[in-house]
Amino acid sequence: MRIIQGTTDFKLENRSAVAIGKFDGMHLGHQKLLNKVLEQKDLGLLSVIFTFDPAPEAFFRGRLLQGLMTKEEKRLAFDKLGIDVLIEFPMNMETAATEPERFVTEYLIGKLGAAVIVAGTDISFGNKGAGDAELLKRMAKPNGYHAEIIDKVTFEGQEISSTLIRDTVRRGDMESVTLLMGEPYQISGIISHGRRFGRTLGMPTANLIPSEEKLLPPSGVYYSYAWLEGVKYKAISNIGCKPTVTDDKIMGVETYVYDFDDAIYGKELTVELLSFKRPEMKFTSVEALKAQMQKDISEGRRYFEN
Repeated sequence: MRIIQGTTDFKLENRSAVAIGKFDGMHLGHQKLLNKVLEQKDLGLLSVIFTFDPAPEAFFRGRLLQGLMTKEEKRLAFDKLGIDVLIEFPMNMETAATEPERFVTEYLIGKLGAAVIVAGTDISFGNKGAGDAELLKRMAKPNGYHAEIIDKVTFEGQEISSTLIRDTVRRGDMESVTLLMGEPYQISGIISHGRRFGRTLGMPTANLIPSEEKLLPPSGVYYSYAWLEGVKYKAISNIGCKPTVTDDKIMGVETYVYDFDDAIYGKELTVELLSFKRPEMKFTSVEALKAQMQKDISEGRRYFEN
């Protein structure tokens, strides 16, 4: 997959099908939209994702906003799907002031050669967010492209959106997150050396320090899956600061992988959160912590058996 970032000076040589949006989370609604773009590859069009960096909300608020996916996680997901080109369009005062009609003609048509433009019903772009789905449809015929406007996907009477899923993650309701996203909530990163405290207790763990841009659920213990080198393992994960053994306030994801004891420092790990088990707590002693960890691991085995 070709990634174009940090510039407005780009031009594709072939005609394309372009999906425009923020794409935080790749939920069921996003998947419907992306499938429309990928279908156009069979007709000889390049599949293109047009998104913004930073996200418009983060730019206008002037601060980092935590999302369902980091930039790197989005890139990996698009690449895995088979997207040909990813545009990470720079959001700044100049580009934010682009009139929406010019945005369509200069960027989507002029630079990307869009034959098909796909967007959700709530799309907004251009100066003051004035560009919308109706404008895309109105400009389609005079400018020689087809506009595909994708209706919201609903679940149990609610429209699926990144906002809804972020709220669900913040509640720790990982089962509902899985239903809304079509897959479990993921946290990815490189396994780092921790305090090796778990190994001294006979329960070695893999440690991740999540990116600051990654939205985390409430601190606590979760049943999980761990993906290592393309293999999925049953696991149990603690999200938090480990208050029993350190006063540091650094958030981490510490995962015990069942029936696994290989050396994996420096390797990529993806943790999928399945279900919240209990909140993180500070124990009165290391012995009490060890007893609780053993109980958690034992109950985790029963969870996967069922």
